[in-house]
Amino acid sequence: MPKPMRIAESVFDICYLLFDLAAAVTFFSLAHGRTVFVLYGVLALVLGGGDAFHLVPRVQMHLRGVRPNTTARLGLGTAVASVTMTVFYVLLYFIWRQLFPGVSVSPVVAPLIFATAALRIVLCLMPQNDWLSGHENLRWSLYRNVPFAVTGVLVIVLFATSGNAGGLGMWRMCIAIALSFGFYLPVAFLAKRVPAVGALMLPKTVTYMWMICMGLQLLPRL
Repeated sequence: MPKPMRIAESVFDICYLLFDLAAAVTFFSLAHGRTVFVLYGVLALVLGGGDAFHLVPRVQMHLRGVRPNTTARLGLGTAVASVTMTVFYVLLYFIWRQLFPGVSVSPVVAPLIFATAALRIVLCLMPQNDWLSGHENLRWSLYRNVPFAVTGVLVIVLFATSGNAGGLGMWRMCIAIALSFGFYLPVAFLAKRVPAVGALMLPKTVTYMWMICMGLQLLPRL
């Protein structure tokens, strides 16, 4: 990757992590006991904290070069982010429940979200993933991403069901989640063989920032 692109990506990653931190502080300081914003603050911390594990080593690699432990640190960071992103969607479920307590859905949706999220986390922790080696394992990538995709689809169903209830505009969460998976899945399966596909992580990151912004715009409205 040319040096200007490495620098630009590093600046973007740093700004993204600072955005998550600033959003978390904003949510916590303005929550005033409102559970939904406490949850949104935790959501922002989980998002930024998890992504920091792989973005910080990546920024260091871009700015200082590859070190002997770079591959292992990037692999560990990817493993941590895989778990925290799963937690992210579970938190989104609780946020949805706080925003729309009167909206009814099938009683199996919540248990399925918890079950698929738990399965995804267990699969991410299995040694067969060989995270630290940097080697691609398509079979285990498939194993851990199928339940993750199911979790995402179920959360989309929730926000689609509530639609524009209360005039909050949270139906847009459906679009953001769908886009995030649309950008993420090609990276998960192709990035090792087609490095250019990794560029999709940038718009994926933007969709997560959009999800956080949806919470920020609710602060003066609830």
